[in-house]
Order: sequence, then C-alpha cells, then structure tokens
Amino acid sequence: MRTLSMSLLATGLLAGGMALAEPCAKPADVTAFDVAGLKSKLMVTAITCSQQDRYNDFVKRFRGELLAQERTLRAYFARVSGGRAQLAHDDYITGLANTQSESGIRQGTLFCQQNVGMFTEVLALTRGTDLSTYAASKQLPQPFDVSACASPVRTAQATSTRR
Repeated sequence: MRTLSMSLLATGLLAGGMALAEPCAKPADVTAFDVAGLKSKLMVTAITCSQQDRYNDFVKRFRGELLAQERTLRAYFARVSGGRAQLAHDDYITGLANTQSESGIRQGTLFCQQNVGMFTEVLALTRGTDLSTYAASKQLPQPFDVSACASPVRTAQATSTRR
C-alpha cells in the first residue's frame, strides 16, 4: 500500500510539475514582450525623469505598432491562461512596471542620465516596425522568463523519381 501511495504521489508531482511549466512563446509573442518591456521602461523613465511629453510623443508616434503588439500579448495570455487571461495580462503589466522600477532604483541617481537618451533613439526610428528590432536590442528585464518555442526541425525528405 505504501508503494502505491508513493507512486501516486510521484505521479501527481510529475503531472503537477508539467502543468506548472512555462508555456513557450511564438516569435510574435517574444516581439510583443520586448515592445511591452520598452514601453514600460520609457513610462518609468518618463515619470522618474520628468519626460512625460517625450513619452506622449512616443505613444502618439507608434500608436499603431503599440496597439498591434498589445493585441499579440492579449492573444498570448488567452492561449496560455484561458479564462484567467485578463488577470494574467494585468499581473504581467504590473510585474513589468515593478521590474522596471526596481531596475531604476538599483541604478540610483544615474537612472535618468543613463535612460533619458532612449527617447531620442526611439523617436529617431523611421517606421513602427523598427520599434520591435530596437526593443529586442535593449534586452530589458521582464518579470518572468519568456522562453521562445523551439523551431520545428525540418528534414530533407528523399523523393524517389521513376524512370
């Protein structure tokens, strides 16, 4: 009986462990997380460094791209969280802002000096699609690890030819 209980416990732990595994993110999801990280970083910078006008310029200029990336984030949370999608999304946005703020606190008095220049860089981008490349290059902290899904391995299939 004890062996059966241990087996059931082990099976339950394994099943629970699999359920707790972080779902992987599609390439579009990773991009959306990068852009959300950039938007949050700029928001924290704007508030901390009195750059609200520049943040507003950023949002106006990239409104279309920001909305598209937000739709992708919502789709990600709907896919991985089901009926708890809105709560999971809200928790992510709150966690992201906290992560960005904590990063700023660690930088201390150098925070503004080291981050205000991002507004100049972002506002110099010519297209909305450039925003995702810029965001990815910054490797901004996230509240949890976003793991990209493994690309499917394609194998060359031999084709036979008839003569």
